[in-house]
Amino acid sequence: MSDAMRTFHVPPANILAPYIDRLWGLESVGNERIALPILLPGTGAELYFHYSTPFRRSAGSGESVVCHDAHLFCIRSRPIELLPARDIGFVAVRFRAGMMHRFIDIPGGELIDRDLSADDLWGATGQTLATRVASAETLTERLRLIQCFLVERLARRSSDLVFEHAATLLYDNCIDLTIDHLAERVGLGRRQLERRFNAIAGQTPVELRGLARFQKTVRTLILDNGAQTTDAALAHGYYDQAHFIRHFRGLAAESPERHLKAARTRTHFYNTPWRACTKIAAPLYP
Repeated sequence: MSDAMRTFHVPPANILAPYIDRLWGLESVGNERIALPILLPGTGAELYFHYSTPFRRSAGSGESVVCHDAHLFCIRSRPIELLPARDIGFVAVRFRAGMMHRFIDIPGGELIDRDLSADDLWGATGQTLATRVASAETLTERLRLIQCFLVERLARRSSDLVFEHAATLLYDNCIDLTIDHLAERVGLGRRQLERRFNAIAGQTPVELRGLARFQKTVRTLILDNGAQTTDAALAHGYYDQAHFIRHFRGLAAESPERHLKAARTRTHFYNTPWRACTKIAAPLYP
């Protein structure tokens, strides 16, 4: 992480913890131009609330798009390149794999690889939240506003406990859990399980398992400069290094060596394990 950036990590309120890994954020210090990352596909999703200048992302051919003041990235099949910026300040909500449906009415398949605003997700109430978070005077107030909103959304949504259990099992055991064994553990036939995943997440169990392996391998390689590609790939379920390289090229459109060389020397959004985080006190809820 750049010395020109300040980071924070906050555990979610207990009621949100099964669905949200953490609330976290970055804030620039001084006026240094910060090289922001290329965001790679993964299993979860990130909801960003900007209280400084929103991201600009590449649209190809030298063009760029300015993100909304609050927006969701649900990256599954292609990367998003964020462009360098000076004035950075955001709070992000990191959803666990398969858990967005608890808060958002839009089917999972319609969220994939899109940059959707709070207004797109929740209409006028979402835009009101974005405005209030952006204008809040303290981090504590921003965190309180976001969590209160999410708890209210959680109370309104029905759940599919079988799907949630299956998604969690698959993410946690992506190295060696077969889809047939997963179906057996949650009491469904394989085709029934696949239909549940497609209806809620917009992807198959095989796709989620592959993204979990990919995400965990890349995270290991970025957070540990001494990690070897072959060792990390084998540890997370790839047959060999070539298997990982093919998968990486398919999702990132470049080699892992080239991507990691740049990513290890610039700002990245891979959060460290809780034991290594500098945590701040969570605001009282509600």
